[in-house]
Amino acid sequence: MDTPDGVDRLPDGPVRRMFSATQRRDLDAMMAEFADDYVNITPNHPGRRFTGSMQVRKNWSALFAGVPDMTVTVLDSATGTGGKVWIEWGSHGTRLDGSAVEQAGVAIFSIRADRISAVRFYLEPVERDSADVNAAVRAVAGADPDGARP
Repeated sequence: MDTPDGVDRLPDGPVRRMFSATQRRDLDAMMAEFADDYVNITPNHPGRRFTGSMQVRKNWSALFAGVPDMTVTVLDSATGTGGKVWIEWGSHGTRLDGSAVEQAGVAIFSIRADRISAVRFYLEPVERDSADVNAAVRAVAGADPDGARP
């Protein structure tokens, strides 16, 4: 039976243990699942790439402090060749200033020696008030989906 946070959808191993620790806010248990030379790759934001598990600790320490009610939800997962775990997931909560925070996306975890060695990270803020699909196409293509130019 699925748990409300979806962690049971993850395969046994370091990704599942890391997400379980995240729900408990157990930073030490989370960090035990990362290789020291962990690499975080953010293809949509190349400048955010980093290497080293200490940055993971800094990031999650800030998230737990700044969004004290943050929860993560796993929507789906799949395993691939070469120790890969693909997940669709999200997080939401309220910052200390009262602002709602919501993110959603995909992460592709690489596993080495039963630890998370790398992640290709595609997590983005959810834009509840974003423009419609026509505006999104227009922003990329310079034309409406029907071909009309603005």
